Amino acid sequence: MIFRKQSTAGFLLAAFVATTLPACAIGLPHLGKKQKEDVLPARKLTAGQSALIDKAIGREKEVIKTVKDRAPLVETYIQNMRPDPVLGQVPESDQHFLGRVEFNKIIGDNAYQMNESTSKGTSNGGKLGFFKHSASFLTGLGSSLHLTFHEAGFVQMLLMDSNGFDRQHYNFGFVRNDFLGNTPTAVFDVTPSQSKSLLKDKTYGRFYGRIWIETRNGNVVRFNGDFAGGVQDQKEFYHFDSWRTNVQPDLWLPTSFYVEESDPKSVSRTLKFKAINHVWGYVLKVPAKESENTSLDVVGATDVSNDAQDVTPLGAQRAWVQQAEDNVVERLFQAGLLDAPSEFDKTLEALAGNILAYNNITLSRPIRCRTLLTEPLESIAVGNTIIISKSLLDTTAVITQDGAQQMGNLNAILAFQIAHIILAHRLDTKFAFNDRLLFPSNSVFHRIPMHHTDADNAAAAKKAIELLSAKELVDGQQYFGLYLQQLEQRVKALKALNEPLIGDGLVKSDTDPSFWLAAMMSKGGKLDQANLKQQAAMPLSSFLRFDPWTDQVITMHASFEPLLSAADKMPFEVEPVYLKLSYYKPPVDAAAAPAAAAQPAPAAAADATAAPAVATPPQN
Repeated sequence: MIFRKQSTAGFLLAAFVATTLPACAIGLPHLGKKQKEDVLPARKLTAGQSALIDKAIGREKEVIKTVKDRAPLVETYIQNMRPDPVLGQVPESDQHFLGRVEFNKIIGDNAYQMNESTSKGTSNGGKLGFFKHSASFLTGLGSSLHLTFHEAGFVQMLLMDSNGFDRQHYNFGFVRNDFLGNTPTAVFDVTPSQSKSLLKDKTYGRFYGRIWIETRNGNVVRFNGDFAGGVQDQKEFYHFDSWRTNVQPDLWLPTSFYVEESDPKSVSRTLKFKAINHVWGYVLKVPAKESENTSLDVVGATDVSNDAQDVTPLGAQRAWVQQAEDNVVERLFQAGLLDAPSEFDKTLEALAGNILAYNNITLSRPIRCRTLLTEPLESIAVGNTIIISKSLLDTTAVITQDGAQQMGNLNAILAFQIAHIILAHRLDTKFAFNDRLLFPSNSVFHRIPMHHTDADNAAAAKKAIELLSAKELVDGQQYFGLYLQQLEQRVKALKALNEPLIGDGLVKSDTDPSFWLAAMMSKGGKLDQANLKQQAAMPLSSFLRFDPWTDQVITMHASFEPLLSAADKMPFEVEPVYLKLSYYKPPVDAAAAPAAAAQPAPAAAADATAAPAVATPPQN
């Protein structure tokens, strides 16, 4: 399958999303009114705490300025939930959105003013006028993304308040000192100002919640709450938890936020939905001043022109295929879909090399591996480069009690695409012509159909099982068989998660929910949800993190969490964000990093930087 929905269908989907609860991540409000404006009593701020807030206000303006110069990739994945007698709750349906956002077009001076063009004729007197349902501000990577995220909803979950985060519009109350990862923070409750002059103006959606300010330079690194403050009759927004990453010296940019809302009618406290949003690719659009003075010198290359040999016809054919492969991989990276080369890629390449070695197979070129940074479960072989989606890696990364990862799952995923390579199911060599790839990033899915045919996938599945039958690998088949059994129970509810964007899914098609590697399911034993010693599949974001600036993936080192009930398993589910925050470390000058970290905190923030009195919270 390929991401090939028609524009009309996409527009209808956007309209449906905009009028139903699952659109939480785009900032749609509750339909109930706030009964009372509760202003929490706050202790008087010390001089140090007050100075830290002033720093945070100044730093927030810098974050907004930086984000406005960028056009990162933004991905939102939503799961609607229903009660389950064994697991407590399970996904009932899902939706997935991926697009490039030009923030300079949606962060303006009228962040809270009612949008007259969209508020006319609404049954609620125009209060849904916040939300402009058009595609003018969001460039989709696929034709179905005809939807605008307006700053009063989506953008505020990243920037809190793009038009008025200051002492005039907000009150601040110190709560405690805390650590997020290894980053010391001061925690403050934030409420909109109750000034009568502010309440009279027609402004809505002020932030109401809690912020974490790192104490070295005063950057907001996390904020948690909703946008229900300011006006008593203003409708409440969904609650969210937003996190940032220190991507450059003294620059913390939005990375992920989690949204969930409870079902008030549920006696079992089942959620209505939960959603995750990720942002990356901040360097996809680089401000002009950062792209000046780019050197054209070739770094690290050695002149071996005198030693070059003539190329045989077979060598020329293979070089032509590799040129097409390199062009496509580079174009996908430029579009922000692929990770930057990392150490984790080398780990996958080593595993792929083992599969070939155990089967006594030698290829003319080594296998390369990259990670697709998106949610849907998919993989693809582009020439000799195997691309695997982050969520496929996350959900198969089952950890045993001794802290080891089950390699059988990774071997099965790799073997499927290695089989395509061995069977010469190669990419169309028309992409060796560079002009075929000179198109805007937002057209990438329409111009590079990379999925294999059904016949190729059937042949590759048969060959993959043959590869995994090597004596060193055969015992691992049971784990992937169990994984597929678990996915089989969720595949109808998680259609968006199983719809590949560019490559091959685990599922055969929309009309045939069986798996290409279904022959392995019988080797996994019987799936037992009540068996706490059996973990078939992991939740999303269980194994890999990413750097939103460099687009490199990072392997997480989490402690083993024992299962206490079947509800703890949460296979394929969205879960809350909890990042292990740390200060930026230069990638080259490693010696300078410890010296920078040893610098004392600014004196002005001394009152807010005392060591936390409570234990450090759990870390990923």
